[in-house]
Amino acid sequence: MSFEWPELLWGLAILPLLVAAYAALVRRRKRQAMRYANLSLVREAMARGAGWRRHVPPVLMLAAIALMIVAAARPETELRIPTRHETIVLAVDVSGSMRAADIKPSRLAAAQEAARAFVADLPSHTRVGIVTFAGTAALVQTPTRSRDELHAAIDRFAMQRGTAVGSAILVSLKTIVPDVEFDLRSANPRPKKTDAPRGFGSEPPRDTKKEPPAPVEPGSHASAVIILLTDGQTTTGPDPIESAKMAAERGVRVFTVGVGTPQGEVVGAEGWSMRVKLDEDALKSIALATRGEYYGAASAGELKKIYESLNTSLVFEKKTMEVTALFAAAAALLTVVAAGLSVLWFHRIL
Repeated sequence: MSFEWPELLWGLAILPLLVAAYAALVRRRKRQAMRYANLSLVREAMARGAGWRRHVPPVLMLAAIALMIVAAARPETELRIPTRHETIVLAVDVSGSMRAADIKPSRLAAAQEAARAFVADLPSHTRVGIVTFAGTAALVQTPTRSRDELHAAIDRFAMQRGTAVGSAILVSLKTIVPDVEFDLRSANPRPKKTDAPRGFGSEPPRDTKKEPPAPVEPGSHASAVIILLTDGQTTTGPDPIESAKMAAERGVRVFTVGVGTPQGEVVGAEGWSMRVKLDEDALKSIALATRGEYYGAASAGELKKIYESLNTSLVFEKKTMEVTALFAAAAALLTVVAAGLSVLWFHRIL
């Protein structure tokens, strides 16, 4: 737990003083009772107040004061609360490197199985879109709640050459924010600006450039996220980090799932061969830039567990929230209980 105004916690130092003052008050009452011990009325009054019950209301009031001081310091804590993610875009690598068998039976087959389980376990109100990418990226399934359509799209994955991780991020982002235009051919894509056409003899054009919206805080887009599954080795297309920065400017988080092992495996087809390794550094950088998280899977079992944990993360998320009201409410409740017990037992308020 943390506090917005921790300096106010010094107020807790008055609690020992209040305890000492209460103890002194109790001793004073005892001395007065002994001084007038022959008075039956005083003895009766002391008898009613004797015992452990007379200490309960003051103790409750002391606890209420402590809670009020803590509340004044504006406490904050990390809570797990339901998310509002209504759309999830799965971006899956279908490049030739995904035929590697360092994850059995192959990287792609393991990814398909884990993706099916992930989709099946999502809340029914969540829409899921699917983007596949190799040398280029394409939206193969628009966001839908139909699990049958999603499973069919996953079953249709077909391998191609090349790996354009940056294009996958941009196409996924456009699925979430349709009004954004990008140049996928550029190594450093930025939002396009459009000018109004100017004909011969026409008046000078007014400034009609479509400026990109102002950047927002990374991770602030509460209703949609991107899950990127790949071995991370980009061979073509836009720079993935630049693409991730564009997603961050729109507040969209990218969760990256690395498939494969750092040592990789040699794969080949049609007369070519190459060693394909997991590029964890690139995937960690993408996740970091967008306030997402990186997960590494070196086996089919790990990949399935990752999707299960992602499912939990997307249904519930950790968020730092101020809990001043809870402490204030507890202090008020203790005050009311202390006053009520004092009236019930001693016919007076403390």
